[in-house]
Amino acid sequence: MVHCGAVMNLASTRHSEHRLPGVATRVPQARHWGGNTALTIPRMALLRLGAVHLAVVRVGSKPCTNVAAYQLRESNPDSAQLWTSRLLCPAAPACHIGYMADRIEVFDRRLLRQHRERAAVTLAAHGFLIAEIATRLVDRLADIRRNFPTALNLGCHTGFIAKAAESLTANKIGPLVQADLSPRMAAAARDNTSLPAIAADEEFLPFGDASFDLVISCANLHHVNDLPGALVQIQRALKPDGVFLAALFGGATLTELRQAWLAAESAEESGVSPRVAPFANLSDAAGLLQRAGFALPVADSDTITVTYNNPIKLMADLRGMGETNALIERRHTPTRRATLMAAAEQYMAQFADGDGRAPATFEILYLTGWAPAGDQPQALRPGSATSRLADALDAPERPTDKKTGLR
Repeated sequence: MVHCGAVMNLASTRHSEHRLPGVATRVPQARHWGGNTALTIPRMALLRLGAVHLAVVRVGSKPCTNVAAYQLRESNPDSAQLWTSRLLCPAAPACHIGYMADRIEVFDRRLLRQHRERAAVTLAAHGFLIAEIATRLVDRLADIRRNFPTALNLGCHTGFIAKAAESLTANKIGPLVQADLSPRMAAAARDNTSLPAIAADEEFLPFGDASFDLVISCANLHHVNDLPGALVQIQRALKPDGVFLAALFGGATLTELRQAWLAAESAEESGVSPRVAPFANLSDAAGLLQRAGFALPVADSDTITVTYNNPIKLMADLRGMGETNALIERRHTPTRRATLMAAAEQYMAQFADGDGRAPATFEILYLTGWAPAGDQPQALRPGSATSRLADALDAPERPTDKKTGLR
């Protein structure tokens, strides 16, 4: 695949791991810290989809689906107030932008939302990687032999999952609700797909318990401050035996860019600053699912390598996708031109391939989990097997202290 000077290597490598530590997590609770921001909307209509409530508003003559939380002023219903801080989930206090008690803040979520607002305009020209991940994620969904009458696309960008899902058989996915942290991104997804879309924060999901048969997320959850807590909320939003399927960037993502920036800042400036976000590792991914209460958790990974004419093209694509630096501990002064040029030189000096191109590694973690249900298959107790594996394979059985002679 060639796009904007980038070449994607689709012959990716895959790894899988199941890790199931029995560690519980506390449900995150929002804490209100500021006032509400009200938007004056000429008209508002409510749309109810099972247990899911959406606030569908109309600005002028153009419909606009916005946050799934609302408050009407009965004294003047034609000038309704849409409040971005009201959540529908009864278990969480009212707060759309807030802090969870006793958690570590890594990402500036306000800045991230601004990046996504800006990227909503440019994503069509730079989002080829997200589109590829969405296609692979939907392929996995096609392997699950069941239909999903209600579904949520969490972190919808401009509708990549909805577009990829058009290849699925009819009725595989019922009404698909799209949600994104950025209202502009959600509006673009609605316009591109003609499906409902809302602005919602992954850290404070505005959905009631047991609302969806499927929650699917593509290249989105790696920017959540409390990933275990977000997974808890997703698990609660699923109906019993509902499916959670997600793809997010893993620990090896952009390792070349990370090293190039460290070398450049060390040489050009007085110290280094975090430029590339930390990402989850495959070894912890399945454990995070179990901590959140998912049954039958599975985690595996792909590695996609994209090559560029130069690292500046890579940085332009990251900006166009809304993936620029949103770390709280980032350097708050503009990047010096000399440092930028030094980073590009370090990148090419250390990592350029035989064709003189700059490779960029993206590790994609795939998470699959099921909401608990009484009729789900359960693992048998160790030692309870009634048949021998050697018989099933029609192979000779050898004691563990004997060499097999295989190499």
